[in-house]
Amino acid sequence: MDIATLVGLVGALLIICMAILLGGDFGTFINAPSLVVVVGGTFAATLARISLGQFLGSFKVGLKSIMHKSINPHDLIDEAVELANVARKEGILALEGREIGHPFLERGINLCIDGHAPEVVQKMLSKDINLTIDRHNTGIKMFKAIGDTAPAMGMIGTLIGLVQMLSAMDDPKAIGPAMAIALLTTLYGAIIANAVALPIADKLKKISAEERLNKSLILESISSIQAGINPKVVEQILLTFLPESKREGEKEKKE
Repeated sequence: MDIATLVGLVGALLIICMAILLGGDFGTFINAPSLVVVVGGTFAATLARISLGQFLGSFKVGLKSIMHKSINPHDLIDEAVELANVARKEGILALEGREIGHPFLERGINLCIDGHAPEVVQKMLSKDINLTIDRHNTGIKMFKAIGDTAPAMGMIGTLIGLVQMLSAMDDPKAIGPAMAIALLTTLYGAIIANAVALPIADKLKKISAEERLNKSLILESISSIQAGINPKVVEQILLTFLPESKREGEKEKKE
């Protein structure tokens, strides 16, 4: 679980709630028409941009911003080098039944054990990477769309409230509720965008980049293992996926 995302999202909402409670009655900030305009309008406008399946699937992708567990690429490199060492000494079939930490790496090794040609293995794994990235991009776009649409719906709600207020200037009792819609819709839109949707979109973008790096590293690992490349050379090849500073850090750690 990504604690930083959970703490950040919950913390932002708690700070807003505390500010409201310290300043007065919390019930004043609850307005059903405003919620309908902002939440309902935002979801409806976002749904119009993508398919229903993508819309629902994007919420599942969004959960990765909280449930995602980062994988250290150095651990992947160490495991890949170990597998390469076994395969070089005992053959690729010696890896059958071996416990492998990363599901994508395990899938690639199983394809090799099944005797598929290198180009077939590369094609299948590359397609998996591309489809994963596409799903991530759809989720990122949806949460960015929510972040863009929610403030706009808040502004629409504000205009609705102002029109209602101006049309009922002769009735003092109607001015208060209309003014509440006018102000609260803007508040709701800003909260949804800046405290929820945009942070999730940014975190998903980071997770997607991390997963793409790890899977590309694994793809190169599988190719090297199938080709029977020396494990030390495999390690050097895989280290090129990391920034120079991290390569040096790994070298110093092993020494």
